[in-house]
Amino acid sequence: MTFSEGGRFEGGRVKRHGRGGTAVAGGGLVGIIALAIFLFTGQDVSGILGSGQGGGASQPVEEVGECTAEQANADPLCRYSATLESLDVYWAATVPAGTAFAPPSGNEFTDGVATGCGQASASTGPFYCPADQGIYLDVAFFDLLQQQLGAQGGPLAEMYIYAHEYGHHVQHLTGVFDSADRSGGGAESDSVRVELQADCYAGMWVGDAATREDPETGVTYLQPPTREELAQALDAAAAVGDDHIQQQSGGVNPDTWTHGSSEQRQTWFTTGYEQGSLEACDTFATDSL
Repeated sequence: MTFSEGGRFEGGRVKRHGRGGTAVAGGGLVGIIALAIFLFTGQDVSGILGSGQGGGASQPVEEVGECTAEQANADPLCRYSATLESLDVYWAATVPAGTAFAPPSGNEFTDGVATGCGQASASTGPFYCPADQGIYLDVAFFDLLQQQLGAQGGPLAEMYIYAHEYGHHVQHLTGVFDSADRSGGGAESDSVRVELQADCYAGMWVGDAATREDPETGVTYLQPPTREELAQALDAAAAVGDDHIQQQSGGVNPDTWTHGSSEQRQTWFTTGYEQGSLEACDTFATDSL
């Protein structure tokens, strides 16, 4: 899936955090504990543990600047920034009426970074932190996705990850994070329903982006995805399925799932792509996922 010729993105949507981000106020271990609790249980305990961002070691930060469509098609950081800009426009017009919309911050880091949810390392993988409403990832994750999890890779595979994390931001704004019980696991658990809904939201954006115009340039953000590109996104969804990841370590246990199986993740991405509505993506309204 490629950005349309003539498109231009103003930049400033992604902050790149440099090396040296392994310290965090309240102690690195406290921050790591807070983030681990959030990622595995959904409970934000950063305030309780005192793992906020203030007072820690400073990190060099630079903004990803203006990009052309051609640059966004070739450079992962430019693609990250341009994708967020497209997601901003889409979700500002799509969130339910009465929802106060504000875009999430975009963050890319190497080694480690201090977040509102605690200290993260590159091994954490992409995640959304509701405490500071930020999306965080190391773009080297996409190499891991291919090399260790066997994904095909490709631009739309990367965009799927960005759009999934943005979906969590939408859930935060609409109250899903607060209402769902994310403290447990299992194939039908709220934890899995939250993740599958974010996959569905990613599919909604992919299905819309080739028709929505940049209000500044009048050019559609993206070209319609090809079958091959959609296959790359679906392949990425399968690669991060709980069953696929568990297979790498020798055994599959649905009772411990927190993100959903490969098949579930592909199914809900496709539902969002084909049906394109918040109602169709209500994973909490179905008995069977």
